[in-house]
Amino acid sequence: MDVIDRPTTVRQGEDLNLKAVESFLKGALPGLSGEIAVEQFPSGYSNLTYLLKVGETELVLRRPPFGTKAKTAHDMGREYRILTALHPVFPYCPKPLAYTEDESVLGCPFYVMERIRGIILRKALPKGFELTAGQMRRLCENLLDVHCQLHAIDYQAVGLGGFGKPEGYVKRQVEGWSGRYRAARTPDAPTCEAVMEWLRNKMPADSPRPTMVHNDYKFDNVVLDPRDALKIIGVLDWEMATLGDPLMDLGNSLAYWIQADDPPDLQVARMLPTNLPGALSRDEMVRRYAEKTGVAVDNFDFYLCFGQFRLAVIIQQIYYRFYHGQTKDSRFKPLIQFVHVLERAANRIVEESGL
Repeated sequence: MDVIDRPTTVRQGEDLNLKAVESFLKGALPGLSGEIAVEQFPSGYSNLTYLLKVGETELVLRRPPFGTKAKTAHDMGREYRILTALHPVFPYCPKPLAYTEDESVLGCPFYVMERIRGIILRKALPKGFELTAGQMRRLCENLLDVHCQLHAIDYQAVGLGGFGKPEGYVKRQVEGWSGRYRAARTPDAPTCEAVMEWLRNKMPADSPRPTMVHNDYKFDNVVLDPRDALKIIGVLDWEMATLGDPLMDLGNSLAYWIQADDPPDLQVARMLPTNLPGALSRDEMVRRYAEKTGVAVDNFDFYLCFGQFRLAVIIQQIYYRFYHGQTKDSRFKPLIQFVHVLERAANRIVEESGL
């Protein structure tokens, strides 16, 4: 059984200048030899990820989407520096190997890191791969425990004290994502004004224990050990990592957590296997987080509602690129339906919450 996550052919319009990449790599990484070949990891909707093979060596290249102008949304240098700081203390991070801002190579900054070979879970389990209810429960526990390990890192000690501003974090997140949604809204998208107003009115105080937050921590951003599929060996996609409120990070993660008893419309938006028998519920994940970290969680409605709204914004921003012809990727066309689903889910929290 081969369930290793694998790349495929590079999508049309997203090719790399292999001669330029080869020249850069052989200058930056002494000892590389052999012909270069490239494939593309097909999942993900933001930064583009490629597998490079140079002789017998496998490397992963990350670059912004083609046509991207907003550097702050796809800051390759920042992502590379975060990996450089975290890898020694949080070995789930891929080891970063080389970075360049020289746009003569690919027309944009990019970086290269080690490849972590393993299993990545997405909406459906890989063909031939199964988990019992007990195994699924344990895997959910392990996923949550690694998240707690990230939040326990002394970010000052590893040199990341300047990578975010914990003071006013929640307020900036609510205001910032609200502004992004209004800027990216297309005529076929919901207004989300009721949700944004509720979030603005219910903001909690700043966390007394700010941490390093991943901001996109979920099953398809972790790599499982092929020899022990319940063991996490990698955490990927650090482009949105910063310093902030760990409960905001947990809420962002659980916005993806569609469980088996969720309403039918929310099931349509499921992207991960969180509905399998044995999977922890969102409430169980929150309780385990509180037990593991000692952080009091008494207003999680706010964090989950924000996470669902933020996910709607991210999807809307991606759909905006398709709507305005900035990308021809056909995967983007149906995304608008998920924006509506998430807006309804966030509204249900607004209507039912006791906050």
